[in-house]
Amino acid sequence: MLTVSQLTKDTLILLDGAPHRVLEIQHKKVARQAATAEAKLRNLITGATITRGFNPSSDRFEEANIQKKIFEFVYSHKDKYVFCNLENKGERYELSEESLGGEKFFLKPNLEVSALFFKDDIISIELPIKVQYRVVEAPPNIRGNTVSGGTKQVKIESGATILTPLFIEMDDIILVNTLKGEYVERVKKSK
Repeated sequence: MLTVSQLTKDTLILLDGAPHRVLEIQHKKVARQAATAEAKLRNLITGATITRGFNPSSDRFEEANIQKKIFEFVYSHKDKYVFCNLENKGERYELSEESLGGEKFFLKPNLEVSALFFKDDIISIELPIKVQYRVVEAPPNIRGNTVSGGTKQVKIESGATILTPLFIEMDDIILVNTLKGEYVERVKKSK
């Protein structure tokens, strides 16, 4: 059992029978009042974010038993995303668009991801922090166009749009930070 004082960012706990990730926690103490803590939590099954207050002297939490396995993204159809176990390609799981959240914008076929399991069900995925993508749409580079800060929006193979430097062209391979959705560097220049 965890106490309120043991909760930190990214701690996984069971709350109302569902696994939650602590996104933020603030401890408060006002004169002549009991100490309290306010936490922002994300339900790992539904993806919903809640804010809840806790009493540090009495509230206790069970750690969520979450297991990680390496899976591969196979394809998406409508609002369903299909993943398979790398060790057993026949073992497939579907996730809804809502449960994926922002991760759906950076999925591409054959991308290896960490699948999070709770009670034998896949509840969410974690992308690698940096992934290489091919640029599929890029406006032409206009010489001397630095008014906009020297960046332009390009579309990558997963369908996401990323701000990149002006020299990035179609078919370049770029490295993208999937946590921030930001350009990191050009890996390979198009021919």
